Amino acid sequence: MGKRAVLMFAGQGAQTVGMGRDLAETYDEAAAVFAQADEQLGYALSETMFNGPAEELTRTSICQPALYAHGLACLELLKKNVPDLEIAGVAGLSLGEFTAHAAAGTFDFATGLDLVAKRGTFMEEATTAVDGAMAALIGGEEEDIRRLASDCDIDVANLNAPGQIVISGSVEGIDKAVATAEDYGVRIAQKLEVAGAYHSRLMMSAQEKLASVLSDLELKTPSLPVVCNVEAREVSEGDETRKTLEAQVSGAARWSECVRHYLDKGETLFIELGPGRVLAGLMRRIERGTKALSFADVEGLEKTVAALNEA
Repeated sequence: MGKRAVLMFAGQGAQTVGMGRDLAETYDEAAAVFAQADEQLGYALSETMFNGPAEELTRTSICQPALYAHGLACLELLKKNVPDLEIAGVAGLSLGEFTAHAAAGTFDFATGLDLVAKRGTFMEEATTAVDGAMAALIGGEEEDIRRLASDCDIDVANLNAPGQIVISGSVEGIDKAVATAEDYGVRIAQKLEVAGAYHSRLMMSAQEKLASVLSDLELKTPSLPVVCNVEAREVSEGDETRKTLEAQVSGAARWSECVRHYLDKGETLFIELGPGRVLAGLMRRIERGTKALSFADVEGLEKTVAALNEA
């Protein structure tokens, strides 16, 4: 294992009360990131991150900027502690794709923070306007699950790993899909505890608002490869970056293919920056045996640094 890795950034749902607190207490660099976020947003985002309550941190308009700030604080500390790490590329699941672009320099921290704060607000507004739901499906072929989604008039939201797909749409459609999933070869169908139908057509109002914001932004050519969710390919030109960031609000996040893109290029080490270890866990399903590290706190950072220095 060399000091070369693909960095992965967590998406909504990974947030947890206490995220970032020990990083800020231990490292001035992390404290500075959270302080900048608080000042720019005009409210104490870090207070909610560090101390909750959980229901406030879970709000879409709060957790998205929280995960963004946390991911980039982790990045600063990784660079500080492993200065010779070569970053082979970046990717992020859903909200994490915005963090990945900030890491690659497509936009600066402040621009990205404003962008994700607005994205979270737009999506929160969309969830209150429509009655939506999501469900996780374990087992089953993608073609059969797409047929299930079509039959229930809902959408495929996340292609997380082989045999692990999330569907999204109206409550009625999701309930029907869960009830009939076994007929389509699905082994387990579990409704998720989420506020709305993310990555579905029910998010179109949020997508349109975000498109308006993105149209006014100047986007730079990223300094690192960035793989987009909706097409699972590298994007670098401003207009295609805008289109792919806009489209993923209602489009499917093809996460398994995003990871596969880097695997096919010969990358062997992945580091998840964010709470929950969700993305590192998915690596076992995408490509068994691939090395995936993960950290969100001081202990995790120390273990990651030690693993990298052993290379």
